[in-house]
Amino acid sequence: MSNSSADEPASGGTHSDLSGSSRDVVQAGHVSGGVHFHGGQGAYGDTGSGGRPPPRQLPGDLRHFVNRTAELRSLDATLTTGGDPFVPPVCVIAGTAGAGKTALALRWAHQVKDRFPDGQLYVNLRGYDPGEPVSAEEVLPRFLTALGVTASAVPADTDSAAALYRTLLAERRMLVFLDNAATVAQVRPLLPGNARCLTIVTSRSRLSSLAVRDGADRLTLGTLDEPEAVALLRTVTAGHRAEDDAAKLAELARLCAHLPLALRIAAERAATHPHMSLDELITDLCDESALWDALSTGDEEGGEAVRAVFAWSYRALSPEAARLFRLLGLHPGPQFALGAVAALAGVSVRRARQLLDVLVGAHLLEQTAPDRFEFHDLLRAYAGDQAQQEESEQGRNEALRRVLDWYLHTADAAQGWIKPHERRLPSQPPADGVTPVSFADYDQAVDWAEREHANFLPAVRAASNAGLDAHAWQLAAVLWNAKAPSSLTFDWLPIGHAGLEAARRTGDRAAQARLLESFGFGYTKLSRIEEAQQAHEEALTIRRETGDRAGEANSLNALGLVHLRKRELGRAEARLGEASALFAESGETRRQTVTLANLALVRFRAGELEQAAEDIERALATHREREDARSTGNALWILSGVQLERGEPQEALDSAEEALKFALDLRNHVAEACWLLAVGDAQQVLGDHGAALTAYNRSATLHRRLGDRSREALAWHGTGETYRRLGRPDEAAAFHRRAAAAYRELGDAWGEAVALDGLAHAVREERGQDRQDERGEQAAREHWAACLRLLDGYDDARARRMRTEVQARLDQG
Repeated sequence: MSNSSADEPASGGTHSDLSGSSRDVVQAGHVSGGVHFHGGQGAYGDTGSGGRPPPRQLPGDLRHFVNRTAELRSLDATLTTGGDPFVPPVCVIAGTAGAGKTALALRWAHQVKDRFPDGQLYVNLRGYDPGEPVSAEEVLPRFLTALGVTASAVPADTDSAAALYRTLLAERRMLVFLDNAATVAQVRPLLPGNARCLTIVTSRSRLSSLAVRDGADRLTLGTLDEPEAVALLRTVTAGHRAEDDAAKLAELARLCAHLPLALRIAAERAATHPHMSLDELITDLCDESALWDALSTGDEEGGEAVRAVFAWSYRALSPEAARLFRLLGLHPGPQFALGAVAALAGVSVRRARQLLDVLVGAHLLEQTAPDRFEFHDLLRAYAGDQAQQEESEQGRNEALRRVLDWYLHTADAAQGWIKPHERRLPSQPPADGVTPVSFADYDQAVDWAEREHANFLPAVRAASNAGLDAHAWQLAAVLWNAKAPSSLTFDWLPIGHAGLEAARRTGDRAAQARLLESFGFGYTKLSRIEEAQQAHEEALTIRRETGDRAGEANSLNALGLVHLRKRELGRAEARLGEASALFAESGETRRQTVTLANLALVRFRAGELEQAAEDIERALATHREREDARSTGNALWILSGVQLERGEPQEALDSAEEALKFALDLRNHVAEACWLLAVGDAQQVLGDHGAALTAYNRSATLHRRLGDRSREALAWHGTGETYRRLGRPDEAAAFHRRAAAAYRELGDAWGEAVALDGLAHAVREERGQDRQDERGEQAAREHWAACLRLLDGYDDARARRMRTEVQARLDQG
């Protein structure tokens, strides 16, 4: 639930998640074999794949790869060493900068990927980028979640995360591609540790200890020989120039040190100047090479030649294109969009496109998608160096401020669609020369948020490092509301931490409270309830001290939802009542209606159906009148639960399916996952067991991806109940056990009690020999006894009824 409750459905002690959309669900129909949730429950939560397809992270193959046939044969030979097609497990491709290591590794990976049916994992470790390299500590959570681990179940320390990663890969045949590693420390925790997986590592370093300690096979990639280098030049220039003299091409190749990156740049320049003789091009490059020879230290083989080719191509650019090239070296993220480029340079989007076409044509920049571009790491470093040398400090600062303004104001425009009812930041207008993106509809805003996801954290960090603290905290705050609805809360946390530190440096108390509130909602999504409560209470304290009555009401509403999650229903009702009064005082009628829906959920959880029904129907009518899709869906979800308990399963299903449609239209996985639970509950009661199992399965998978273990456990409980209705108590018991174990780990006594009640029914109904029946009866009684102990802490009407029912079952025995 957001500040107002719409994008995160409110919930009590039981709750739900999936990737993709419910439109992708295949209905099970009549169940014979059952719908299974793959993977087991371990110490770190569910580590199974949840039926998800294996990860396919390998980047696309190169279109114009030439030569390196001997190297490809050598790599193939490593896979047949000793007759075992999966030895050695690690292959290091080392070589100087610009030698084509990634291109070779990628070509080979695509050739052999079919040998690894369990998928591929890929990461660019950016070991030689000007910015910070990517650490194994950052990569392990990405790999683990790709393998099906709940985000909240990823171990905090690197050693434990690496151990879990190796465990998951122990029986799999996967290809792991670790690109651009600088050190062994980046690589070793990411090694699978079994001979059925292949790990490809590219590096400028030989990473010798991987060979010594880990048995890695190493291929050192040299420069191309002369015929191969000439062939590459001919391939790139084919169709653009008349047949060039082989001797002249060989001389040009020598000036490029036979390095593929330099050769491609030189060939692109030759191709774009078809009437300029090779002699003229070679003379220019010789002059540039002489300059670099005088300036260089000779530390890196071929490095001077590469930089000479860069400079040769760079100085051939128009002044405007050269300026854009060096300013792009200041962009904080790994990729940049057309609009961001225009802002960085302070030019129109149309002019930016024209200049980018020049840079792409010169092979100084790569276009990865329509309107998206990125550098080779060497070129990024070179561009950054040129910016330091040729741009004044003021010019660099202004360029960075412009691009950060573009991200801030474009994210604000996206928030206007994604979270239209959340408070907008009172930010200054964008700098001159900055034209933020405007969006025509909701889907365009979400598409932008998904494309730019990788740039958000680098942008916030760049703002912090440059002392632009206002940009840093505002970006972090806006990005909480402007992130894609399918994104992981886990990914926002480092953004939020950077923003909160910046807000504290500025002393801006309102900013701190706003970010703390976002942390509170984020921790709730990740089932980190105590941290959520602490963050909301700290925000409430600040808002009371600063006299922010509207903010105080938001914090009270948020704390009410935390108490609801903890099934502290009296406290939840009190906090929500206070919030409602403050919203009424300030005329915030929409938020008051949202709070009314939250109060209805509290009363429903307490078993007060009549009051819950009256409250939620009032809230639903108001939300419909306002055409508030998120809040309408949330109210329908609550109403579905009320209708089901009133004995109206078809009406409950209709309400849940209408809610689910809102979630799908909004591309909101949090809402989709949760509201699927209500769909499954109604289908189960109506006897449509196959459809119910499908809904629970998808809900569990989504919740696993999103990191909400509590709601994932609720999906398991629903699955257990459905298998009981199918007369399959052994399968029911397995799911109830998983749910009970998860709730026990989370410290959720109510959820554990409900799961144990289901487990007791399931083990009692298991059929077998007389003695087995007796054991089942005894086990059921033990589970009910444990259930009663857990219920002691609750005194609401629903808890009292449940205690009475469980005690009666024990008394019957």
